[in-house]
Amino acid sequence: MNNSNKQKELLVTNDDGFQSKGIQALAQMLREFGNVTVVAPTTAQSGKSASITLDQPLMIEKIRTEPATKALGSLRVYTLSGTPVDCAKMGINGFINEGHMPDILVSGINHGSNASAASIYSGTLGAAIEGTLYDVPSVGLSICTHDENPDLSAVLHYSRLIIRRVLEDGLRRTVYLNVNFPAIPLEQIRGIRMARQGMGRWIKEFDHRVTRRGKHYFWMVGEFEDQEAVGAPDADHHLVDSGYISIVPHSIDTTAYDEVERLHDLWDLDNNMENS
Repeated sequence: MNNSNKQKELLVTNDDGFQSKGIQALAQMLREFGNVTVVAPTTAQSGKSASITLDQPLMIEKIRTEPATKALGSLRVYTLSGTPVDCAKMGINGFINEGHMPDILVSGINHGSNASAASIYSGTLGAAIEGTLYDVPSVGLSICTHDENPDLSAVLHYSRLIIRRVLEDGLRRTVYLNVNFPAIPLEQIRGIRMARQGMGRWIKEFDHRVTRRGKHYFWMVGEFEDQEAVGAPDADHHLVDSGYISIVPHSIDTTAYDEVERLHDLWDLDNNMENS
């Protein structure tokens, strides 16, 4: 382990659950940077966005610990019976109780794309948002396949570079990173691109079925409707489809500042307030 990184403290979570291949591979790789603490959901929590648990107690269990070596930081793994945001909160509060904050929060490696509109629903990014609220530099990592045993060589290789730069350079306050990787071998990756969130939505989302007893029920399925121009070069999902790694800097400040000004002037709020 590099001496300059010896004291780094890394908090790791995900939304696929602690048993997923993505988080296990990520946690081991991050030990190259310092001490790794994993707080991950006991069961899969995909699509939970920024959901938190308010109606039941949270059960935490320490799964294992591994001591630091000359080359790697220590590892401690906890599971929590909650959402990704619950896990991020629990991990950060644990660090606060120890008298310091983590140097970075890394959420992933998610099995499935979090590009375009998927970023709105993502539990992976919900955890990154929570870290950002606490001023902890936070990064969400996703590989664009739902395969339970994907080839993670490209993700680990390039994530190592991205994490190193975040630790060295930091991120602006309120900003977190959404990084999506194509599910292709390392040698086929065309590069890394800064991107914007692509526009799209799901249509025909519910498959209507009927039980043998005549009860109606629905499975969420859906088709993705791309709302971008063909080949839009800076949309994250198009870049990933073209073999690039996309990095979208998101902000937890979701104010549309241009629209504040436009509506203020259009609605003539000052005069309307006076005359109401």
